[in-house]
Amino acid sequence: MGDPIKKIELKDGTTRYRFVIDIGRDPATGKRRQLTKTYDTKKEARAEYAKVKHQTDEGMFVGPDKTTVSAWLDTWLKSTTVDVEKATAANYADALLPVRERLGGKRLQDVTEEDVDELVSWMLTSGRKRGGKVGSGLSVRSVQLTLGRFRSSLNVAMRRRLVVRNVAQYTQIPREARRKAAAMAALRVPWSETEVRQFLASIRGHRLHAPVLLALIGMRPAEVCGLRWSAVDLDAGTLSVELTRTLVEGEVEEKGPKSEKGKRKLPLPKPLHAALRAFKARQATEAIRAGELYERSGFVLVDELGVAWKTDRFRRAIHKLMEQAKVRKVRPYDARHACLTYLATSGVPDVIVSAWAGHADLSFTKRVYIHPNVEHLRQAADQLDELLG
Repeated sequence: MGDPIKKIELKDGTTRYRFVIDIGRDPATGKRRQLTKTYDTKKEARAEYAKVKHQTDEGMFVGPDKTTVSAWLDTWLKSTTVDVEKATAANYADALLPVRERLGGKRLQDVTEEDVDELVSWMLTSGRKRGGKVGSGLSVRSVQLTLGRFRSSLNVAMRRRLVVRNVAQYTQIPREARRKAAAMAALRVPWSETEVRQFLASIRGHRLHAPVLLALIGMRPAEVCGLRWSAVDLDAGTLSVELTRTLVEGEVEEKGPKSEKGKRKLPLPKPLHAALRAFKARQATEAIRAGELYERSGFVLVDELGVAWKTDRFRRAIHKLMEQAKVRKVRPYDARHACLTYLATSGVPDVIVSAWAGHADLSFTKRVYIHPNVEHLRQAADQLDELLG
């Protein structure tokens, strides 16, 4: 075999050294691919030729590719969301929107660690496009989600030999941003027992009394909106969580709970039992009054014409009730946290609390949903009184 390094002379008389080497077949077309490289010295050319040949023989060579970041993300999302729910697929796509905005037009192979670091910095300071003041910073959690999805996509790009390495692998969210996020999270606490009772006293008799109680027994907002009367057995005093009703990209999606544990039958506390019975009777009267205009959707949470509510409307209505009751404004989802904290600190066994929540992982319930406060800790202080007394 002859020397693969060829000496060439340019028009200006300059001497260069060039080689042409097979780098395998195009995975898309199956056509043979060749790489041509030119260097100032024969030594440089020979070293690069040896490197490329070794990588090609080992199946590790990454050839030049013009794929942009956005084009690659399209490919990755298509393959990675094949077996996931519509809402999950939408979350994946949403998480990558900042990457598309900042790096989408750039060649994937040209993205550097500095590009990813600058992306994170921009997101933390001015990356918000919706859900708050446009141009303000996104939450640390949102940035973590974006970074995680981008890393995952680059891992697949490496496996398909589109990039040499994962330039997002070692990018970290600055410590100060994480510290501030932790401090903010510590301030966001669910209602205390006193606040729950104050709120309930204010809304007793309100049309939404029963749906709010559903949230306060730990049902997710999407589960409240997805509850049908067919899943409520007032004679037996139980309800079955079988369906969630959520908004995905502006459209209502009805689906079962995330896991088998999420499907659960709950006994009705007496106040909720009475409130549901009253709410059903009220809806029967509303249906008679509305006549043919009434929509018999079968859902528990409907308006006066029988139209089923969506989670965003439920959230706004609860916040309005909080304002009228002059109680601290919290997320409707925090009612779930308040309920599970109350059960856990009232002596209900952990396994029962987790089953009530519909969680498959007992440790997850305790780690994320239980928030003991100083009053709960007073029991421990009372026990120490005996030891130290």
